[in-house]
Amino acid sequence: MAARRKGAAIGGVALIAICFLASAGLRLGGVGVALAQDAFDGTGAEEAGCAADALDELLAAIREREVQLERENERLAERRQTLNVAEAKLAEQLAAFEEARAGLEETLAIADGAAERDIARMTAVYEHMKPEDAARIFDHMELSFASGLLVRMKPESAAQVLTGMEADRAYAITLMIASRNARAPTE
Repeated sequence: MAARRKGAAIGGVALIAICFLASAGLRLGGVGVALAQDAFDGTGAEEAGCAADALDELLAAIREREVQLERENERLAERRQTLNVAEAKLAEQLAAFEEARAGLEETLAIADGAAERDIARMTAVYEHMKPEDAARIFDHMELSFASGLLVRMKPESAAQVLTGMEADRAYAITLMIASRNARAPTE
């Protein structure tokens, strides 16, 4: 059995050696080049031409896609520039709006302060008037305005004015003052 393996091994080595020698002979004799050229003649040439056409089509498609991508990049760059300009304008307008809002709040604060001072002054005037004279004027005032002034007056002065007013008006003003904070949260 060992002899058989030895013979098979020598046969395999001999076969490989013969293949190497044949390959070297083909290469040195130029026969291999002729065989390769024959392969591209006839049907092989058509297949090579088809492959070249397919490669040309693929290359053209890649170039077209590259042009499309360049156009898209240009469009996106223009869009980005437009958005940057719009963003800058928006920031500018927002800053102007904030400045105007601050100015308006300041103006409203001044106006509120002036109105508060005027009401405080009128409250002091009515407190210093004779109660009968103030009551006669309060009888002709709008109820909400009259109740607002009476709330700001000292309780003693307000009581004297209410005493001098017509009973129905004094009652209506009293209800208005008492119910002003009825809807305010208790907790």
